[in-house]
Amino acid sequence: MTIHREGYKSIAVATLILGALNLLLFRFLGTSLFWLWLFIFIVSLVFWILVVSFFRIPSRKLTINNNQVIAPADGKVVVIEETVDPEYFKDKRLQVSIFMSPLNVHVNRNPISGDVIYNQYHKGKFLVAWHPKSSTENERHSVVIRKNGFEVLVKQIAGAVAKRIINYLEVGQKVEQGTEMGFIKFGSRVDLLLPVGTKINVSLNEVVQGGVTVIATI
Repeated sequence: MTIHREGYKSIAVATLILGALNLLLFRFLGTSLFWLWLFIFIVSLVFWILVVSFFRIPSRKLTINNNQVIAPADGKVVVIEETVDPEYFKDKRLQVSIFMSPLNVHVNRNPISGDVIYNQYHKGKFLVAWHPKSSTENERHSVVIRKNGFEVLVKQIAGAVAKRIINYLEVGQKVEQGTEMGFIKFGSRVDLLLPVGTKINVSLNEVVQGGVTVIATI
């Protein structure tokens, strides 16, 4: 397991603040109220471990297959339905949405290999990630990747907790399946928009792994 580069600053800040707080409290509480300081120290340590875990990159064997769409994120499948995409396709698409809890791995990966033909950031609200309107009203970043005429739109969506979406892709860039496309700090949701009729290989409430689980067959 390694730590993602997006976490270096957050982990350093959390370490400095929690370290200074506990040293200060120990100075004033260490002798008279040691049990209270110990409790605060344990809570601080648990919080620090959680912050570190937010940015972990576990070692795993990625699925590479040109005939498959791979999960772009870790989490639980919360939506599988037909919808009308008002942003790029302007027609019906098959939407698969993955909810990322704060305990999930937060790295987002390219679901297919191909060319980036669309990349757009949208300001918006911070509704809870499972809200039906979060796909179109929340802050989000949309990317379309095309391979041999097959196009998939990947939408990184902010939520009530996740306040920062990071996307590394650019229009014209060639990407490989399973490589990093971005990062969402502290969870949220990722949507996939696929052509209607695409064979879906997952079911509602199924837990998936980014870069590993096969979402659909092309």
